[in-house]
Amino acid sequence: MAGIRATKKTAAILSCLCRQKRILNTTYTSKRLGSNDADLKKTPLYDFHIAAGGQLVPFAGWSMPVSYKEGIATEHANCRSKAVIFDVSHMLQSKIHGKDRIKFVESLTVADVEGLKENSGTLSLLLNDKGGIIDDLVLSKTDQGYVYMVTNAGCTDKDVAHIQGKLEDFKSKGQDVTFEPIHDMGLLALQGPLSARVLQAGMSHDLSQLTFMRTTVADVFGIPCRITRCGYTGEDGVEISVPASRTVELTERLLSSQETSVSMCGLGARDSLRLESGMCLYGNDIDETTTPIEATLAWTIAKRRRKQRDFPAADFILKQLKDKPERKRVGLTSKGAPPRAGASILDEAGQEIGHVTSGCPSPTLKINVAMGYVKTQHAAVGTKVKVQVRKRSIDAEVAKMPFVPSNYYTGK
Repeated sequence: MAGIRATKKTAAILSCLCRQKRILNTTYTSKRLGSNDADLKKTPLYDFHIAAGGQLVPFAGWSMPVSYKEGIATEHANCRSKAVIFDVSHMLQSKIHGKDRIKFVESLTVADVEGLKENSGTLSLLLNDKGGIIDDLVLSKTDQGYVYMVTNAGCTDKDVAHIQGKLEDFKSKGQDVTFEPIHDMGLLALQGPLSARVLQAGMSHDLSQLTFMRTTVADVFGIPCRITRCGYTGEDGVEISVPASRTVELTERLLSSQETSVSMCGLGARDSLRLESGMCLYGNDIDETTTPIEATLAWTIAKRRRKQRDFPAADFILKQLKDKPERKRVGLTSKGAPPRAGASILDEAGQEIGHVTSGCPSPTLKINVAMGYVKTQHAAVGTKVKVQVRKRSIDAEVAKMPFVPSNYYTGK
């Protein structure tokens, strides 16, 4: 799902803060923002983060908090047990309008938008003509005459260029569609097992009727918002699209909840949470050299789309699905020194069979968790492998993902 989504360049910019706390794969920089970072974009919560003690770092062209005073481990635990707020306003929100909007979105992605119920959504993939993943995104079919999309901050420029290029070709054939990037809305992710209780206190809408991947427009503490029940942590939660001018107000109202202790969370805990939940980080675990089949994301390709073979690079991808790819994304567990992105994965004979793309010590499980790509013949759950960590071979095992069971709300 739409979450810390970064390019490899972005991930490289972020540094040792999290490594020192032995929590994350993504390397974050402990450098504080200075005059050279004046061109970084700021979310509506920028001043709020500073006042709250947020450690701000450059991320995908934005100034974003990596952690707050409590630290990454505590933030991570708070999300698993209570309710937390992430500022995800850096991600691009957009709307696709026009009578041919569904046909257009389907020409870009693997989703069955036509088959979605109104006010429901799905995780999907934006593909290039070779089957590579341009981006992963969450899209929702609304009853307001548009498709609502949330895409990755680190991919904004190329996503917009790709969509607009396809749009011009689409419109030249007489199709009715427009693309509207949204720049006047903030985006908050309220996540955790108690998040619905916190949100319900500010709404008349019955959240028990808003199940996973459903979306609605409603007032939250008197503020008009779009609420989508989804997230990037594996826990129950929502993403709230809120007017930029009222984002601070809504954040403060949620933090003052009488239902439970609500706290802020930064990019550091967001990364460890999504990795425990087996979710991909764009630029690390998936990119334009990766197909949905290699990434074990074949489930995103809707049944009708497979039958009609009308999504980008359909013939190639469906052949790969049938014949099996040469490599496959897998989960790994280990003890000792934690594997990091780029580490070689070896078979028991010491031959390289792949590499790690994300890895960290799991704050929840107290073991190391990682994901990476291996040759398909080594991808079965339970396969014993080794991972090269600081010139040492660490015993590891291919494991089922998610590492921590998901707790999405699917109804009573």
